[in-house]
Amino acid sequence: MTLMDAQQYDDTRDRRRRNLIIIGVFVVLILAWLTYHLRNYPERHAAAKFFSALQHRDIEGAYALWMKDPGWKQHPEKYSQYSFGDFSQDWGPTGQWGIIKSYTINCSYSSGSGVIVQATVNDRAEHAYVWVDKGDKTLHVSPNDIECGNWWGWLTE
Repeated sequence: MTLMDAQQYDDTRDRRRRNLIIIGVFVVLILAWLTYHLRNYPERHAAAKFFSALQHRDIEGAYALWMKDPGWKQHPEKYSQYSFGDFSQDWGPTGQWGIIKSYTINCSYSSGSGVIVQATVNDRAEHAYVWVDKGDKTLHVSPNDIECGNWWGWLTE
């Protein structure tokens, strides 16, 4: 084969290859962003189930989700540090949040072995903060507040 017998340059083949590389890089970036953005989804879902139970006025079910023990009535002495009576005073109709009619999970922030979840309850300006353990998904009152709400925080959350 001589230089004069070489194949003609195929512009479409190179353009197709370049476009596939660009699309591949774009897809990898989107998947990486989604993975990062949804990393706290299980903890946010646990908090959403808790607030949903409160919204449906299922205080016992909410306590079961809080302690991550559906059979908590069988052994209430196990939860003497935060009894059902204390829980119902905090989260029941006479508690700080009153009867929960609506809630929205706003954002979350990984903090050590757990995730702090911010929720808006009954469209109040004050937010509820719940700390969800990553290991067993038990819920606790969060020791810290988090700030969220701007587009950059949502993008990098």
